[in-house]
Amino acid sequence: MEQLGDLELLMEKSFRENVEPPAEQKVEASFSKTVLSRGVDNRYLVLAVNVVQNEEGNCEKHLIITASQLLDYKELCILRNNWCSVPVEPGDIIHLEGDCISHTWIIDEDFGYLILYPDMLISGTSIASSIRCMRRAILSETFRNSDPATRQMLIGTILHEVFQKAMSDSFDPEKLQELAFQTVQEIRHLKEMYRLNLNPDEVKQEVEEYLPSFSKWSGDFMNKCTSTDFPQMQLLLPSDGSNNNATCNIEVVKSLDIEESVWSPRFGLKGKIDVTVGVKIHRGCTTKYKIMPLELKTGKESNSIEHRSQLVLYTLLSQERRADPEAGLLLYLRTGQMYPVPAKHLDKRELLRLRNQMAFSLFHRINKSATGKEKTNLAPLPQIIDEQQTCKYCSQVGNCAVYSRAVEQQMDDNSVPVGMLPKIKEETQHLKHTHLEYFSLWCLMLTLESQSKDNKKNHQNIWLMPSSEMEQSGSCIGNLIRREHVKTVCDGQYLHNFQRKNGAIPITNLMAGDRIILSGEERTLFALSRGYVKEINMTTVTCLLDRNLSVLPESTLFRVDQEEKNCGIDTPLGNLSKLMKNTNTSQKLRDLIIDFREPQFISYLSSVLPHDAKDTVACILKGLNKPQRQAMKKVLLSKDYTLIVGMPGTGKTTTICTLVPAPEQVEKGGVSNITEAKLIVFLTSIFIKAGCNPLDIGIIAPYRQQLKIINDLLAHSSVGMVEVNTVDKYQGRDKSIILVSFVRSNKDGTPGELLKDWRRLNVAITRAKHKLILLGCVPSLYCYPPLEKLLYHLNSEKLISFLLLIFHQENMKVFVTYWVIFKEDKTLFLAFFHTSAVISIFYYL
Repeated sequence: MEQLGDLELLMEKSFRENVEPPAEQKVEASFSKTVLSRGVDNRYLVLAVNVVQNEEGNCEKHLIITASQLLDYKELCILRNNWCSVPVEPGDIIHLEGDCISHTWIIDEDFGYLILYPDMLISGTSIASSIRCMRRAILSETFRNSDPATRQMLIGTILHEVFQKAMSDSFDPEKLQELAFQTVQEIRHLKEMYRLNLNPDEVKQEVEEYLPSFSKWSGDFMNKCTSTDFPQMQLLLPSDGSNNNATCNIEVVKSLDIEESVWSPRFGLKGKIDVTVGVKIHRGCTTKYKIMPLELKTGKESNSIEHRSQLVLYTLLSQERRADPEAGLLLYLRTGQMYPVPAKHLDKRELLRLRNQMAFSLFHRINKSATGKEKTNLAPLPQIIDEQQTCKYCSQVGNCAVYSRAVEQQMDDNSVPVGMLPKIKEETQHLKHTHLEYFSLWCLMLTLESQSKDNKKNHQNIWLMPSSEMEQSGSCIGNLIRREHVKTVCDGQYLHNFQRKNGAIPITNLMAGDRIILSGEERTLFALSRGYVKEINMTTVTCLLDRNLSVLPESTLFRVDQEEKNCGIDTPLGNLSKLMKNTNTSQKLRDLIIDFREPQFISYLSSVLPHDAKDTVACILKGLNKPQRQAMKKVLLSKDYTLIVGMPGTGKTTTICTLVPAPEQVEKGGVSNITEAKLIVFLTSIFIKAGCNPLDIGIIAPYRQQLKIINDLLAHSSVGMVEVNTVDKYQGRDKSIILVSFVRSNKDGTPGELLKDWRRLNVAITRAKHKLILLGCVPSLYCYPPLEKLLYHLNSEKLISFLLLIFHQENMKVFVTYWVIFKEDKTLFLAFFHTSAVISIFYYL
C-alpha cells in the first residue's frame, strides 16, 4: 500500500519551473470582478514575479502583491522550497494562508499556503484523481457529460443512500432491508435501471449483499458499553504533538449531517461530504471529541492514495464550518473496514499545490496571441503519462487520444511518449482528418464561449460582498429568517418560507422560478443549499431547496443569491466527445454532420405505413397546405434526417408540430395526457418568469385525472400556487391568464363526451381577462364541430401561435440553421413559445 507521504514524489515530475523573471509592469487582474481585500478571505493581485537566489543559494520566487483596488499599497510574498514551482504570473489573483509580518508573507514547506485563482472552486474528487494523471483530471472537468452512467455507479449511489438513511435511523438488519427496498424502488433509480436495462430485483439482491457489512460496522464503532470495547486503530493527530502512542479506540457517536455541501473560498475547493460524524478518540485515560468527514467507498478496499487524499481535502473543507477535524474516516462498504486518515501539513501542502496546477491548466485552456496577429488556439494539456496500466482503465482515454491527435500533435510531434503512440493510434484510427479538424474547431469555439460566460459569473460575491451591497444590484436578499415548518415536497426537495428580520423584502430582480444559492450571513455558512424561488412578495420569500435547513438554529440569518444560468457548454462538449467515439451511431452521425453525406429516403410511403393508418394520416394532414404535406411525406420517408426550410411565416413550425405524438391515457382514474400536462406547467412557468402573479393564472382541464397530474407536476416544479380546476369550478369567475388543456388525443379523433358540451366550451374560453391559451390535439379538435369553427376563425384572423419543438437522437443534440428531424428515436426535449396575440392555440399530433 502506498503511503500518503509519497504524494510529494509523484508530483515532482509534473511541475514546471519558471526561471525567467519578467519585468515589472502594469497588470490587470485575471478575474476582473474580484474584490481585492485582506482578512480571512483575502484576495491579492500579483503585480510582478521575480526568481532570485537566497543566501543559501536556493531559488525563491518573490511576488509583489497588493490588496488595494487602487494598487497603491504593496506587499511582498516569498515562495520557498517546492512552492517556487507554482505557475503564478503577473495579473493573477491569489489567496494566502499564514502570517504577514512587516508587510511580508513567507510560504515554505513548513508553514503557509498559496491558493491560485481561489474563486475557481475545484472538487476534492477531481484533485485526488489528478495525483496519477493531471491530464485525466483536466479532461474530466472539460468533458463532464461524456461518461455515461453505469451499473456500478447506480449500485454505488443506492448503497450510499441506504447507509446515509441508516445513520439517521437504525442499522438493525430488518430496518436495513426495508431501507434498501425503499431506495431501490425510488422513481429516479427505477428510471436509471430502465435506461441501463437492469432488473430491479437483481439490483436489490446486489445491494443486500452489502448490508451485513453495514451492520458489522455499526456494531464495531457505535453503541458500546465502554471505550475499550471499540476497535483499536492507529491514529496520531497533528495536535497530539510528540506523543508517540498512536494506538487509540475510535467511537462514532452520531451523524451530524448527510451529503454536506461545502464551498471553501479560502482553499479554492468545493465538495459534498458523504457523512459528517461526531467522533470520540479514546487514548488511555483521555478522550478527545472531533467532528470528522466520513467518506464512503463501494469499490475494492484499497486504502489508496487517491481515497486518502480525498479525505485530507475534506478536512480543509470542514474548516469552513467548524474547527479543524485534523483527520477523516475512510469506510469501505463491501467489507465494513474503516481507516482513519490524518491530515498532516505535508499532505495538505502537496494537494493544494496539485490544486493550483489544475487551476492553472483550466484557466489557460486557450493560447491567445499577445499582439493579436497570431491565431488563437487551444492550449496543450498536461503531458500524457507513460503508464499503460493506468491508461487501460481510464475513462478519459478516448478524449485524451483525440485531443492529442487533433490539437497537440498539430503543434508538436513529440508531445506523446513513444510507448503511448500505439494506444493513441488504436483509440483514433477510426477518425478521418476532417473529423479531427471538426473536433479541434468546435472544442476551441465552445471553450472560448465558456470562458466568456465564466467571466460574467459573480458567485464569488457571496463571500466577497455583504448582502447589503449585493441587494443594490437586485440579485440578492439578505437578513432573512426562517418561518413556519419546513415541508418535504419529495425526497430531496424541501419547501422553506423566509421573512426579512426587519422590515419588508427590498426591491429585487428575483422572481418565481429563478435558481438561487442560499447561504448564511455568517461566513461559515456559504452555499448551504441550492434551489428555486417558489414565490416572492413584499413580506415572504418561499424557496424550494435541496436540503432541509430546519436543523439550523431558528435565529440563523440567511441570504438568497441569484445563481447565474448554466452556460450550457457541458452538454455540447459532451456531445462532441460522443461524436468521436468508435460506435455505429457516432459513425453515422459523423458521416451526416461532418462529411455531409446526403440523407437517404425510402422510395414508397406504403412500405413504412401500416395499411390501417391511411385514415389516420389523412386526418393528420387535414389543415396543411400542399408544401406542408410534401414536407410531411418526406419526413415519413426519411432514413436519416429531414431539413425543413422556408421563409418566416411559411408554416415550418406547424409542420414540425404535426409530427409530435402526445397520446392520451385512459386509466381507472380517468383520461389524462402527460405531454399536455408538462407543456401546461412549462407555459405557466414562463408567464411567472415574465412577472405574472401565480394567483392571476388559472388552469382548466375537463378531466380530474388530468388535473391531478398537473397538480403533481406543479408541486415538483418551481411554479407558484396556481389554481387548477375543472370548467364547472370556474363558472362565474375569471383570471388574467387562463390555460386550457383539452386532453383528448386518439387515433379516431374522438373528443369525448365532456368536450361535446358547447356550454362548457363557452365557459372555458371566456374565463380569461387578458390572455387565453388553448392546448390540444389538431385531429381530435377538428373532429368536434364547435372547436372546428373556432379554429378556422382564429386561423383566418391570424391569432394562432404554434408550439416550437426540437428533436434529438440518442441525446446527441445537433445545432444547425434549419430544423433537423432524425428518423430514429424522436424525443421531445425542449419546448418554448412566442405569443403576440390575445389567444394562442398550440397544436400537435
